[in-house]
Amino acid sequence: MSERPLEGFGAVVVGGSRGIGAAVSALLAECGAGVVVNGRDAAAAEATVATIVDAGGRAIAHAGSAADEAIAEQLVGLCESEFGAVDALVNCAGAPEPPGSSILSVTAAEFRALLDIHVGTTFATCRAAAPRMVARGRGAIVNTSSFAFLGDYGGTGYPAGKGAVNGLTMAIAAELAEHGVRANVVCPGAKTRLSSGSDFEAQIESLRQRGILDDVSAHGALDAAPPEYVAPMYAYLVSDLASTITGQIFIAAGGFVGRFDKPSPKFITYRDHHDCPPWTVGEIATMLT
Repeated sequence: MSERPLEGFGAVVVGGSRGIGAAVSALLAECGAGVVVNGRDAAAAEATVATIVDAGGRAIAHAGSAADEAIAEQLVGLCESEFGAVDALVNCAGAPEPPGSSILSVTAAEFRALLDIHVGTTFATCRAAAPRMVARGRGAIVNTSSFAFLGDYGGTGYPAGKGAVNGLTMAIAAELAEHGVRANVVCPGAKTRLSSGSDFEAQIESLRQRGILDDVSAHGALDAAPPEYVAPMYAYLVSDLASTITGQIFIAAGGFVGRFDKPSPKFITYRDHHDCPPWTVGEIATMLT
């Protein structure tokens, strides 16, 4: 297997200036891709690009919120003009829930902002990249979700946004499979600025004490590996090594690699509506108790 499986690829990494995104950007470049590094902080994006270029890689920075459709289009266009095509789109942008936020306290503005950062950014960039990929008959999208979509880590807008990312990605994968375009999700676990500090530690301990988060998950959250342990999953999924893999949700958390099974309905019982009346409340209760 080639040590540069992304040789000649053009890639856009949204949220690629810090944390997991920066590690992904660096590894994609090391594997041969030309990378457009996006982040809201222009200085951070330029610093990540400088690190990549100093290591012999190819990268260019473009700052701004990729939830803005104009920015999303610019990222795709820049990747095409600088590196020939958009072979890969990776979405790593994210923001934490306000400390202690819950459905009892979050404001509507905070909730909408979190949805915009997570699912809004994912939509805008996928909407910009997908037609270009379809036109070429190839391409790979990797979006970032979180264990938080299960509800185990509290919050509202963050888990809702990540759950929406999962659903959007599955729909993209189904729709674009016939065009040779793949879409997958990674739920990463890594030590970053969003998962460090006293506020984060206090939140994890509070969730553990309340019984929302189990001891193993709490320990994993507080003792996460660096982002470099997560990046290989992203690099694999955008490469041709994963050419048959689409519509899946993977886990990459330090030494743990896993996959969420796709939800499927479990049969309980059946009644033919052509011949039978609706279930009564009592019958439902009997079946489900």
